[in-house]
Parts: sequence; structure tokens; C-alpha cells
Amino acid sequence: MAKFRLYIEENNRSPLAQLWREFSRQHSALVGLTLFASFLLFSVIAPFITPHDPYFQADNLLLLPPSWAPEGLVQYPFGTDDLGRDLLSRMLKGTTYTFGLALVTVLASLMAGLALGALAGMSRGVKSSVFNHLLDLILTIPSLLLAIIIVAILGPGLANTAWAIILALLPQFVHGIRNAIADQLKRDYVTAYRLDGANNWQVLTRVVIPNIWEKITVMSSMALSTAILDIAALGFLGLGAQAPTAEWGAMISDSMDLIYVAPASVAVPGLLIFAAVLSVNLLGDGLKVAIQKRRES
Repeated sequence: MAKFRLYIEENNRSPLAQLWREFSRQHSALVGLTLFASFLLFSVIAPFITPHDPYFQADNLLLLPPSWAPEGLVQYPFGTDDLGRDLLSRMLKGTTYTFGLALVTVLASLMAGLALGALAGMSRGVKSSVFNHLLDLILTIPSLLLAIIIVAILGPGLANTAWAIILALLPQFVHGIRNAIADQLKRDYVTAYRLDGANNWQVLTRVVIPNIWEKITVMSSMALSTAILDIAALGFLGLGAQAPTAEWGAMISDSMDLIYVAPASVAVPGLLIFAAVLSVNLLGDGLKVAIQKRRES
């Protein structure tokens, strides 16, 4: 009787509650969620909690080692760079430029991809065929290469980097959402809803999109890790954030000549990029597994 009651309680839970139950059972997913929430929080509050001005140059504190070194100072936990700027403050500021900007670009690309993907998935005929073939052609170009091409046309800079990432991720969203919508349109419940008198807009908003939001969420997590790497890569190549902007990829590029003198100036932003991408991947994998288990239960 107790097992039967437990079965009824679990099946009466909302889909979101069931998803969280499956997600919370994965330790790696919870680690990813914690890291992701931390990066998200710091990307918002970083400008208000930096211990020093990230752009202030202290001529008497050039290449100061981390605080755990004998010559280090407690006021500068990660030391300073070759211009005397506090590395911790620049790392925190870089969270906004790398992680925060990646999140904004993914959301913007997702919105545009949802509109274009819905248009492509709901349309039929020659127009749809030409659009789909053109989209498949664009998808053969890696997102980073596509972003480099766009930045080369628009010019270097953080704003142009954002536009480049949005446009580079857009084909992936359009392709994935188009396929998800096309798959949903073959289902019997969509046909039944059409026979009940629903138009295309009602089918899309009331039936199709509510049934593909899980795929969209997983797709967005994959795109976010790509966006973080692409923003950092463009900054490292000198095509993204320009000096003195405290962006993680640009900071690594500026400090490459100091790797033996001040290794922390290269290692710390590199580790932050790694941790940010890892958090997104763990979160995305956890969501994917949770969705599969919820459907199987």
C-alpha cells in the first residue's frame, strides 16, 4: 500500500517537479548548477564588488606576485599585471564581459532562432526547401570561423563580437528548432488539434512550443558553452575585446609574454574559462539526462 501511494504521489507531480527530482539526483549536475549560478551572480554584481579599480595602474606595484607568495600582499590576492592593475578585480570584471555577454548573445540568438525556426518548420514548398538547403550550407562552417569572418567585416570590438556570436549561433538554433517543430507536426495530437479547428499560430503556441521547450533548453546550454569559448577566442586573437577591457581571452593574450614571470596572469583567466564552460556542460548534460529519465518514468 505504501509503494502504491508513493507511485501515485510521484505521478501526480508537475512535469517541472519531476524534472527537478531527476536532475537533483545527479551530483555532477548539481555541481554544474552551483558553478553556473555563481558565475551568473558575479557577472551581475562584479562591478560593485571589485576590491580595486580594474583599470587603475599602480606604477609601484608592477607584477606583484599572488598573496600566498613571500613578496605578495593581502590586498592583491592574485597579484598585479605588468601595468600594476589588480588581477582579482580584472577577473571579476571579466565575468561580466565573457560569461555575461555570452549569456546575452545566446538569449538574443535564441529569440531570433525561435522565430526563424518556427517560420521554417511551419512552412512548406519551394521556399522552405531553399531555406533549408541554405541553412545546411551555413552549418558546415564552424561557429568560431563564422564569427571571425563576421568580425573581420564589422571590425574588432566587444559590440561587434556580440553581433558576431549572435549571427554565428543563429543557424544552429534555426536548424534545431526547425527539426523539432517538423517532428512535432507529425504527431497524432497535433493532427487532432488541427481537426478541432486550430490554425497554425494556435498549433505552434499551444501544442508545438510547449512540447519542445526541453530540447530548446538543452540546445541553449550547448550554445552557451560555445559562446563563452568563441568570445574568449576572439579576445585572445585581438578581434574581440580591445585593451584595456578586462575580458578573459584578451587578458590571456596580453599576458602571454609574462607566463614565466607572472604565471597567475595567464593561469587564472584560463581556469575561469575552463570552469565556466565546465559548469554549462555539466548543467546541460544533467538536464538532458533528467529529461530522458522523466520521459521514461
